[in-house]
Amino acid sequence: MNIEIISIAKKEHSTYDPLYKELTKMISRFAKVEDIELFNKDVTKAHTISSDASKAAYSKLFEPHLPKGFNVILHPDGKIIDSYEFSKLLDGKIAIKFFIGGAYGFEESFLKKGDSVISLGNITMSHKIAKAVLLEQIYRGFSLLSNHPYHK
Repeated sequence: MNIEIISIAKKEHSTYDPLYKELTKMISRFAKVEDIELFNKDVTKAHTISSDASKAAYSKLFEPHLPKGFNVILHPDGKIIDSYEFSKLLDGKIAIKFFIGGAYGFEESFLKKGDSVISLGNITMSHKIAKAVLLEQIYRGFSLLSNHPYHK
């Protein structure tokens, strides 16, 4: 399986990089993970205008990544699911993409293009923390699907 995690983020060294690397290594026995961080001047400019302008900039940046695969959009108003339900998102897929937006979430029109819209919970977290939680849940999901004891 191929997994892409696409997020609004500046490409920079992060204190979370070792954690991402470790989780990606753990997942590698089940799937190949590609971490794609997108950010451009339009997003920077939109942040100075309004939340709606920011959402529109996120959508424009993410649109080219939507066409192929099963698309899961992480959004504060998405469905809150448990780890078992999350594992079902992974089950039987050849390719899956996870979209982590910026501070303002996504436009409604973009959300409608996803195959699933989920939330990682009711708390607000930075995209860096969200990515770590997502990677852990991906590993947990594969562990559940393969009856590996990690999830216990």
